[in-house]
Amino acid sequence: MNLEVPKKFRPLVQQARQVANNVFRPISRKYDRNEHAYPVELDILAAIMDGMNDGTMGEGAGAGKLKQDKKHADGIVNSTNMSTVLGLQELCWGDVGLSLTLPRQGLGNAAIAAVADAEQFARFGKKWAAMAITEPGCGSDSAAIRTTAVKDGDHYVLNGEKIYVTSGERAEAVVVWASLDRSIGRAAIKSFVVEKGTPGMDVVRLEKKLGIKASDTAAITFTDCRVPATNLLGSPDINPEQGFAGVMQTFDNTRPVVAAMAVGVAKAALDRSWAILKEYGLQPQYRHDLKNTSHLEAQLYRFEADWEAARLLTLKAAWMADNGMPNSKEASMAKAKAGRTANAITLGCVELLGALGYSEDELLEKWARDSKILDIFEGTQQIQQLIIARRLLGKSSAELR
Repeated sequence: MNLEVPKKFRPLVQQARQVANNVFRPISRKYDRNEHAYPVELDILAAIMDGMNDGTMGEGAGAGKLKQDKKHADGIVNSTNMSTVLGLQELCWGDVGLSLTLPRQGLGNAAIAAVADAEQFARFGKKWAAMAITEPGCGSDSAAIRTTAVKDGDHYVLNGEKIYVTSGERAEAVVVWASLDRSIGRAAIKSFVVEKGTPGMDVVRLEKKLGIKASDTAAITFTDCRVPATNLLGSPDINPEQGFAGVMQTFDNTRPVVAAMAVGVAKAALDRSWAILKEYGLQPQYRHDLKNTSHLEAQLYRFEADWEAARLLTLKAAWMADNGMPNSKEASMAKAKAGRTANAITLGCVELLGALGYSEDELLEKWARDSKILDIFEGTQQIQQLIIARRLLGKSSAELR
């Protein structure tokens, strides 16, 4: 595995860093203080990204392009998963909340890209799609979903409530997880594309959050909501062996993306901390033994080592997806390590810099708040460790809880 950024992706990485530095950073505090206000500055950027993706002959970057590629006969490749991870890492160096707010880059777009057939992708591929999984009584245990979908002719009728739906109000569609038959369990869970304005789907509130305030987070109810049967993603058949695996496949693609977001915000905190310390005459001395450095320097060196480990795990998980290799374990390893590391680094930098880190004069305290969600959504730290243990020990979810 070559650890250098592939040459073909270097312009993408450079452009993403320019966007982070020149578009996201200047408005970062503005939308942190104005929760639920829509960042109109992103509309032009989203249109540019759409145009760039349309011109890449199916490669491109972004949630709407994520999928598990087939193995390539012509050798190792770096494709959409790698480019998305590299680009999003740079964007989140600028601002996590604004990165989540980019139109047509929602988690629902990743689900559509991963599972939709050609006809569905033609209908929904260019829509901004949110993802609705979590419920009031169902968080980490996705198999405990209570929202139901009952077949009625050429439609399914959805009933239930979803919470913490990222971009739930702004998105043009929502990918909803619902059960065809709750008595069967996880095998009956399917995902449905519900377009905005569908009768019976209502956004009932927007949540107030610790961080990522530029991103709207909605609670949505479904009351006798009729959805065309053709909006069901994947097979409508209930297969105890494959049914839940189909909808869970989305996570194998999106967990490395969330890990990349964590790597990006952690790097922002490290870069800014070193920049501030250099103003006070403290320069990094990597040739010195840790025993001969100050506690502050030694802690930053440890943070950098943890950051590098998280980055490499993230790149490996994305690289495996691009090369058609099963990456469920690696995706969870990347997500667990990067989420935990981002929390430790961003909060640690606030502590090390004292009043400078705690003040709103710097973005360090904001990054600490923003990073917390990256260890929670797409599966908590504890859930990731459970998945890793199952893969390592060869246990099923029923055997290891």
